Amino acid sequence: MYYRLALVPLGIILPVSLFVGCLSSVQTVDSAPSSHIDAPLPISDTVSMQPEPDEPATAAPPDILLPDHEQPLPVITALRDENRLSPDRAEIRLRLAQRLYLIGDLDAALDEYRAARALNPTDAVIHARLGAVLMVRQDWKAASLALQEAVRLNPELTEAHYNLGSTHYALGDVQAATRSYRRVIELQPMFPEARYRLALLMKLTHQHQEAANLLEEAALGGVPQAQYFLGNAYQHGQGVDKNMYRAITWWSQAAMLGYQPAAETLSKLRRQVFAFHQPDQRREELAEAFRRYRHQLWEDYPGLTQNDPDQSLGATLFEEHQSVEGLTMLLAEAYALSEPAQVTLAHLYEDGSETGPAPHNHRILACFETTASEGFPPARKALARIYAKGLGVPVNRDKAIASLKGLPKQDVQMLLDELDLR
Repeated sequence: MYYRLALVPLGIILPVSLFVGCLSSVQTVDSAPSSHIDAPLPISDTVSMQPEPDEPATAAPPDILLPDHEQPLPVITALRDENRLSPDRAEIRLRLAQRLYLIGDLDAALDEYRAARALNPTDAVIHARLGAVLMVRQDWKAASLALQEAVRLNPELTEAHYNLGSTHYALGDVQAATRSYRRVIELQPMFPEARYRLALLMKLTHQHQEAANLLEEAALGGVPQAQYFLGNAYQHGQGVDKNMYRAITWWSQAAMLGYQPAAETLSKLRRQVFAFHQPDQRREELAEAFRRYRHQLWEDYPGLTQNDPDQSLGATLFEEHQSVEGLTMLLAEAYALSEPAQVTLAHLYEDGSETGPAPHNHRILACFETTASEGFPPARKALARIYAKGLGVPVNRDKAIASLKGLPKQDVQMLLDELDLR
């Protein structure tokens, strides 16, 4: 039986300053290796604990999250009425607490969880949920006590061990936090977030090789933060051999999932490729690393053949009528400095495609804006055309002309004539 556990509201971030152990600033592409880690956080709505079908369920009853069609406020009113008629039923208190929790009324939710605990003090899940709410309140000692009681009552309750790892870390006990995360992995091997948080603790204690192994497992599981830190490990040679191509590969995957620090790191690298004050060797090494990343993208499409080193995978997918994946790959290639991909995107932006995207696609425009600001010539040319002609944006001759700065004089002359920007 499958249960989803959702104990900390989506989007809640606990400040790093709350955790014991002063952590240094994030590594950048220009900095020396550091011991910085992100603080492990309590479980969120984005995490599903799903036992295998043949495993005993260790979670709570399935009535935890609201079905999509239910609105929380009418449900809360109905539960209040039920509670008034049956004040000694712990399950009603538990359901009410969860609904109050989902609308952000933590004080009322805490009251209901405590009332449910008083009615059923041997229910491990009640203690675990109470502990999770106390974590959001940053009452670490009380949260730790509730979670420890949960695991005493049910040693296989994965959620409690996971959150207990965060409370141990917040209270400064790295060894206890490590034990908790290892226990989570024993109970739930397919849990990449737990591997990510354990990796951070290994990094903090300078066990870089195990940290890198755990980061890779979490990265393969789709955790963008793990992908980012694994990229850092490859950049600086922490637990793995230095390899800028692999660093770019993992940063790119994290950026595609919307992890902003990875996107910022890649932006700095692209700027270095076009920065003339950078040593030629550095620029060439970075350009080659981006090229290798673009080539690696083809490995996920064994049915397609790359006949030319500069051939665009995204354009090839469009030829194969795979427009959705084609656009995704074109953008990935363009951010990795593929001129053919940028040219194809320019045509798609102006004219669209019968199978999508429509003209003036905002993702394509964002790609041009970003890479043009970093100095990529094809993006600058595309952006000049877009603003000179008002393609999906208001006409802006000044911005069009500014986009051409830094290009070879002959190219600038041709575009000025073509776009009537004199």
